[in-house]
Amino acid sequence: MFNGDKTDSVDLLPLAADDFHRYERRRLKAAIALAGVWSCTAAVHLLAWGQWVVYGLAAMMGAHLLRLLLARPQRRPEALPSWHDTAVEEQATTDLIDWPYVSILVAAKNEVSVIQRLANSLMAIDYPAERFDVWLIDDHSTDGTSQLMDQVAQSHSNLQVVHRDQTATGGKSGALNQVWPTTAGSILLVFDADAQISADCLRQVVPMFEQAPVGAVQLRKAIANSTDNFWTRSQVAEMAFDANCQRQRGTVNGVGELRGNGQFVRRAALEQCGGWNEETITDDLDLTLKLHVNGWDVPLFMTPTVWEEGVVKALPLWHQRNRWAEGGYQRYLDYWQLLTPKRLGWRKTFDLLIFWLIQYGLPTAAFPDFALALVRNRLPMLMPLSSVAVLFATVSMAQGLKQTQKASAFSLWVQTGRGMIYMTHWFVIVAAVTSRMAIRPKRLKWVKTQHGDSEAAATIEAQVSSQ
Repeated sequence: MFNGDKTDSVDLLPLAADDFHRYERRRLKAAIALAGVWSCTAAVHLLAWGQWVVYGLAAMMGAHLLRLLLARPQRRPEALPSWHDTAVEEQATTDLIDWPYVSILVAAKNEVSVIQRLANSLMAIDYPAERFDVWLIDDHSTDGTSQLMDQVAQSHSNLQVVHRDQTATGGKSGALNQVWPTTAGSILLVFDADAQISADCLRQVVPMFEQAPVGAVQLRKAIANSTDNFWTRSQVAEMAFDANCQRQRGTVNGVGELRGNGQFVRRAALEQCGGWNEETITDDLDLTLKLHVNGWDVPLFMTPTVWEEGVVKALPLWHQRNRWAEGGYQRYLDYWQLLTPKRLGWRKTFDLLIFWLIQYGLPTAAFPDFALALVRNRLPMLMPLSSVAVLFATVSMAQGLKQTQKASAFSLWVQTGRGMIYMTHWFVIVAAVTSRMAIRPKRLKWVKTQHGDSEAAATIEAQVSSQ
């Protein structure tokens, strides 16, 4: 198996599926982690040399993040030719083996307003019909989604529908695990029900899997209803920052991450990871770590794009981001013993440490740091670390927006400023989540965002057609 740093990989044995059942005692581990972060925060306040420790960490973090900002992405493999080209079709008809077989999976629950639109998009993909199939998985819908899926499938020989009853468990992960072992694709592609894609997505991404260390590829996510209100406009900046960040991390052999909607996964890599984890609330983030632990890389493509509907109201957005934060934290609690240089290589381990510190360490430490600063009548001790993180996020967000938006420099900086104000909610969410997980156990259940706004659907179709 291949490793991001190409070191020590020959000595690693593949992890069996049972090795990943590390979900017990999450609350205890969360409590230990919370106590550890708060204790370390108190230590840097009380120890004479504590400030120098903070300066040292800030210097290391700054060096790594500067390296990310300056890294030049590697050149992508050339896309496969258009199947709609008559000459290509005639030449390839007798040699379709050159077109890797792709199985597309969509797990849906009560998505009657968007599922047909997605099915039509998938059937219009510019790829030989004999070399891909689509699996629509109905997870016991009650709104007519099931019947609509059956109706759509009657018109397409390479579209299959699977119905799950009320006894089925595992949510989206359970739905995917039920179906993917029966598919024929050497590459699996997962979409959410509200997704819309450009017709060339397979032709663009599939050649990337000719590179052996690539275990999965993530498409950049974009917000379709971007002009609805403050929340959706801010999510445009958020997604641009996230995409730029993930692409740059992959460029320097760091830990690129999956984002669920628009994820391509190599079948052999998924088999090695034991499929999707049904004991987590964010299957994409969980699979990310399992892939990296097994030596696979996860690059991100800025184009083509997968469009999805942004959340338009504050309360649903709050609940969704809480779920994302909790699922992201769960994976560290589950797999912390495997996140070592021997498994990941030094580059990935260091990258993971830096981003754990940014995403979870600093928000968790914010309350005790601020409280002790008030008591001691001084500035928060972790301010140098927070300042480096905020500066990186601002510049990376501006970079991402510049690459994805056609706008003036002034408009880009306005969008960046709005996005950074919006992003402050993550600090509150993560601080609350890491504390709550140490106190209250989590009950796993299917959680979905409502889809189907007609204006958003029209916007998606217009934007996809213009790509």
